Amino acid sequence: MKLVRYADRPDLIDRRDRLSGSFPTYMHHNEPGGRYWARLYEEHPDFQLGLLDGGELVAELHSVPTPWDGTAADLPSGWDEAFTRAFESDRDPAVLCALAISVLPERRGEQLSSRMIEAMRDAARTHALRELIAPVRPTVKERYPLTPIERFVEWRRADGTHFDTWIRTHERVGGKIIALAPRSMVIEAPASDWEEWTGLQLPEDGTYIVEGMLAPLEVRGGIGRHVEPNVWLRHSV
Repeated sequence: MKLVRYADRPDLIDRRDRLSGSFPTYMHHNEPGGRYWARLYEEHPDFQLGLLDGGELVAELHSVPTPWDGTAADLPSGWDEAFTRAFESDRDPAVLCALAISVLPERRGEQLSSRMIEAMRDAARTHALRELIAPVRPTVKERYPLTPIERFVEWRRADGTHFDTWIRTHERVGGKIIALAPRSMVIEAPASDWEEWTGLQLPEDGTYIVEGMLAPLEVRGGIGRHVEPNVWLRHSV
C-alpha cells in the first residue's frame, strides 16, 4: 500500500465518492466545510492523503494545522471552530487537527483507520507541529441519540476499553480523551433540505430522531438545526 498526496494525484479526487459517502449526506452541508474544504488541497496539500492498494483508493485522511496553545480555555469548541480557526486566525498553527478519516466499507476491519491516524501523526511530526488533536465522532453514539455525550463518553466495556469503536481505535494507538465537544458541528437549514438529506418527512416543528444522527434534529419555525457532539482526543507525535 502507498500513501499519496491528493495534490500530486488530482485524478483521485474524482474517485473519492465511495469514501466520502461513509458520512451522512447532511454532514456535507456544514458551513465551514463548504467554505474551506476545496482550499485544503491547495493550501495544506501535505495533510490531505489517499491510501492506494495497487491502483485502488481504499482510505483517505484530511487534516489541517490550526492554532491551539494547549490549554483547556483555548481548545476549539469542536470541528467547526478548529476548521474556521485554521483559515481565519492570525495566530501561527501549533497542532494538526484531524478533520476526517474514511475507509472503503469492504476494507473495514483491516486496521486501515489506525494506519491513517499514524499517517496524521507522521505528518504533524514532519512539519514540527506539537501534537495531533481530533474531534472524534463517536460512531456508536448514533444508537443512543438521547444519551448525553457527558454520559456516553464514560461508558467502558468489561475489559476497560471504550464502548465506542472509533474512540477505542484512537485509544489503541495512543490517543487520550481530553475534553468533550458537545457543540462540535452545527448544521442549520430549511426543513425541506433536511427532508431531502434524510428521506424523513418533517410535517411540523418538533424534535426528531433521525437514523445515523448522534443527537436529535430540532425543527423550529421551519428551520432544522442539528448540533453534533464529539469527543476531543490528543495524540503525541
